[in-house]
Amino acid sequence: MSNKFESQLQELNIELNEIQKQQFQKYYELLVEWNKVMNLTGITEYDEVNEKHFVDSLAIVKAVDMNQINSVIDIGTGAGFPGLPLKIVFPHLHVVLLDSLNKRIKFLNAIIDELGLQDIETLHGRAEDYAKRTEYRESFDLCVSRAVANLATLSEYCIPYIHVGGMFVPYKSGNIEDEVQQSSRAVSILGGKIKETVKFELPGTEIGRSFIKIEKQKSTGKKYPRKAGLPGKEPLK
Repeated sequence: MSNKFESQLQELNIELNEIQKQQFQKYYELLVEWNKVMNLTGITEYDEVNEKHFVDSLAIVKAVDMNQINSVIDIGTGAGFPGLPLKIVFPHLHVVLLDSLNKRIKFLNAIIDELGLQDIETLHGRAEDYAKRTEYRESFDLCVSRAVANLATLSEYCIPYIHVGGMFVPYKSGNIEDEVQQSSRAVSILGGKIKETVKFELPGTEIGRSFIKIEKQKSTGKKYPRKAGLPGKEPLK
């Protein structure tokens, strides 16, 4: 494990034990190996993966006390970001990784096996469908997503999964004031309230990131999320 990775994590007050260091190393190796046969990431260089995937995933500690969280669902997890790094560093978490591509799910299952992770599950399918199922709806403390989607659309995918009092925290970059403003009504319709935006630069870089903290204040109406495809095509206004 590189000193650079360790010092970037130290800036987030994260210190890894030997097992966790090995898990990140193995995760990196498998990511690069599987990436040769399927498109998981455009980033494969060691320091860049550490910085733009691992450190970025863990930077949520700037916005949320992860020790107070027990259950997390990661919507559109892709190659496992941010859910898997969070599980490695905070092993107490019950983590669910959801993705619509089955080959990604196979990769995630291989990682979970190789790293010996417990109390973590993968779901293959659409966010709109699983959000209707009793065992997942309004049952998580925290929903996270690094998926690239408009905040109004993402909120419709994600807010139904968190219980009242829980939080949805999307990972965003760049200038997001307008997007936050334009999505506040959609968030409200879904039972949420935008509490604050936490802005920062990734440790040791000039890469600007933002976390939008959305708290769930009332139950989401049964008709949300709308049927597959609609939240993306016609975001709530």
